[in-house]
Amino acid sequence: MRGALSVLLSITAASSSVSPVSAQTQTAHQHAIPRLGTVEFRVECTAAAQAEFNTAMALYHSFAWPQAVAAFTAIARTDPTCGMAHWGHAMSILENPFGWPATFTPPRLDSVVAALDTAQAAGLKSKREQDYVAAVGVFVRGHAMKPYPERMKAFDAAMASLMATYPDDTEARVLSALITSANFDPTDKNYTNQLKAAAILEPLFKEHPNHPGVAHYLIHSYDYPAIAEKGLTAAKAYAAIAPDAPHALHMPSHIFTRVGYWKESIAANRESARVSGETVFDGHHATDYMVYAHLQLAQDAAARQAMAASRSRPAVDNFGAAFAYAAMPARLLLEAGDWAGAAALPLDPNKDAYLWQKYPQAEAINAVARGIGAARSGNAAAARDEQARLLALRDAARTAQLPYWAGHIDIQAALVGALALCADGRSDVCITELKAAAVREDATEKHVVTPGPLLPARELLADTLLVVGKPAESLAEYEVVMKKEPNRYRAIAGGMAAARAAGDDKRARALAAELLKLGAESDTPRDGLRQAKEIAGG
Repeated sequence: MRGALSVLLSITAASSSVSPVSAQTQTAHQHAIPRLGTVEFRVECTAAAQAEFNTAMALYHSFAWPQAVAAFTAIARTDPTCGMAHWGHAMSILENPFGWPATFTPPRLDSVVAALDTAQAAGLKSKREQDYVAAVGVFVRGHAMKPYPERMKAFDAAMASLMATYPDDTEARVLSALITSANFDPTDKNYTNQLKAAAILEPLFKEHPNHPGVAHYLIHSYDYPAIAEKGLTAAKAYAAIAPDAPHALHMPSHIFTRVGYWKESIAANRESARVSGETVFDGHHATDYMVYAHLQLAQDAAARQAMAASRSRPAVDNFGAAFAYAAMPARLLLEAGDWAGAAALPLDPNKDAYLWQKYPQAEAINAVARGIGAARSGNAAAARDEQARLLALRDAARTAQLPYWAGHIDIQAALVGALALCADGRSDVCITELKAAAVREDATEKHVVTPGPLLPARELLADTLLVVGKPAESLAEYEVVMKKEPNRYRAIAGGMAAARAAGDDKRARALAAELLKLGAESDTPRDGLRQAKEIAGG
């Protein structure tokens, strides 16, 4: 088993704070067990399998899917009667609950059902273990006959029942909170399920401060602008809990992004990308967040360097990697206001490697960037071509049963269509349509795969209002963006310009000071910084 784990985990460390294991096992694996935090998940298996099960669940809680699958597979070889090893395999095959159902295919769900059947055949030695397996079965059995929302609601209820039945089972509470947090309504601005999950996790964070899942799922539960600051404690703790897990190093940046802590986000994602190496999607996903953060500090050269490093890694056929691959070049052009460059953004320079066109929500990034660039360049026809492509991608997302993404892409299509009206010179109707798109975008939440929209719809509305000579209205819209997206460079620069044009010198000077502080370590000349120096000096 020692040699197997060394290969399976592929992350080594000389010292370990991982789950408690026997002295004999710890000695045997001292060069193979990574630092993943402390997990104790009791199963009715051999002592050796129990120790490895704790490690496998620690991998699960930091979303290290290939390593978790391999670890659970190895446990089943160590103890063929350990049915829960197959339950762990099933859970790991399902991967990230916050990415569901985009990651699902019928063959994948069928493989989860098969793993559950194997768990039952291998042996479930207690009612508790049977209940764990049954809860996942509620979600995946008969998947072809039931829509995803219905199955997710049933899974959430089953996990809540499991938690209530076994109140002393820490893992039942942690996993129930995970599913509740993932079972959220993106239009619910009361964050009902997210805060319900956090209420389960917060006491556990005090009781088990070294548990990777508790800190991780608190970050996910608070990953929303209105409640993000509640997640700072967990965000600052998680990387130290599981420093050998690439995802644990990255996840704090979700909260750092929400509160505008760009340097902290860059540091977190740089380390995540380094640790991830060339084997998992985490490096690409982390780099997209890093690129976004660099751009908010006017560090365009650093952002390009980070993107180049990501693209030098081997391809990963995964939605998270595909999205990052499409988003990074679009961000670089749009954040800098290179509209002509965005309009000509290549459709797919490396299709065979990244296969991102198989994911309509990733291809939509390219289409919306090209559409915004074309419209802002005055080419209404080209913008409408991209709007048509977005509508086709929306329909593809519907066919793939991705309702969130279908709605999101529909908003992107409306945004590009509105900007095309501006390119036609129909500014009044353009602004009306932009306002409608902004309201729709505000009414939902971003997906966890992205640090934020390429350009917020309300920010584009503010840009347009400034261009057509309505600076006071423009400033009001920029202020809304700044509140939701703290320390966002384009919003501050635009607000400064709008305040100056509106004759609000006090606000213009205040925003100029903010922008100069934000861009103090800029590596790229930007007009906004030049203007900020003029305003601050005047």
